[in-house]
Amino acid sequence: MKPSVPAFLRKGRTRKGSDKPHEKAIGFLLLLCALVSVGTTISIILVLVNDGIFNFVGEKAFFQQVSLKQFLFDSKWLPDSPEPRFGIWPLVNGTFMVSGIACMIGVPLGLCSAVYLSEYAGPAERSVLKPVLELLAGVPTVVYGYFGLVFVTPYVLKPLFETLLGFEVDTFNVASGGIVVGIMVTPMVASMSEDVLRSVPRSLRDASYALGGTQFDVSMRVVVPAALSGILASVLLAFARAIGETMAVTIACGTFRRIGVNPFESMQTMTGFIVDASFGEDDAQGIVVKSAFAVALSLFLITLTINVISQMILRRYREVYE
Repeated sequence: MKPSVPAFLRKGRTRKGSDKPHEKAIGFLLLLCALVSVGTTISIILVLVNDGIFNFVGEKAFFQQVSLKQFLFDSKWLPDSPEPRFGIWPLVNGTFMVSGIACMIGVPLGLCSAVYLSEYAGPAERSVLKPVLELLAGVPTVVYGYFGLVFVTPYVLKPLFETLLGFEVDTFNVASGGIVVGIMVTPMVASMSEDVLRSVPRSLRDASYALGGTQFDVSMRVVVPAALSGILASVLLAFARAIGETMAVTIACGTFRRIGVNPFESMQTMTGFIVDASFGEDDAQGIVVKSAFAVALSLFLITLTINVISQMILRRYREVYE
């Protein structure tokens, strides 16, 4: 005869009033820890709104001095010129160029690594390869930036594209920044993709093997499609991570603000400009510093949109296996 289980345990709840004082204290402490992230996010939004859109304290906000029309439709970003212009598109162009190149590098490397770790590697290989792969995430971003500047550009891009193919490669260029950021996001794509690949039920693999499928067929035609929603979400999160990268692109990509498609030219990203404005000699209440908050607000909205889209993809296409 099976022992009876109290109803409150079957429903996953604790009996009301049964918590001891120290358990209540621990629960309250955990709640405070959870609220820290919420409070931090709200504080960041208030700061961006105060200096970007409408000032609650201090001098006028950016959009109280510069029209939204100029910000969205001007093609020049010259905040420190005698006649300043504040068209955001040169910075957006550089940001998306770097992020696109990073995804072209990081997504294939990360996904292939995840498939190998999930479907091909044995326990001994996985115990070595996965920690080594994740070590890339622990390298400081400034190191990646200098790696792109002193190694990728002079020893990879210039010999390959300038010497052999005849393209002119600037010392600071988008391709170098995109490559090092792609290396940076590879562990994220690999780790998240491997988790969703390993969550695919073993029964799907066994059924495919029973029908005569090879290991490659099972991996590419069964496991990857079954985990596609999680893989797409990891790709979007990696793209958002690449958009928000700061020091690596600041060092490797340079500060030239232009709209173009040549990856071997110097371009400044949104985060690169924020660094320049933050460490410059401009007045803290001046328009140049205020413009950094407007760029940061735009960057926040872009990454928020990407995260919302990734969550929508997860909810819409998630496969639930019993």
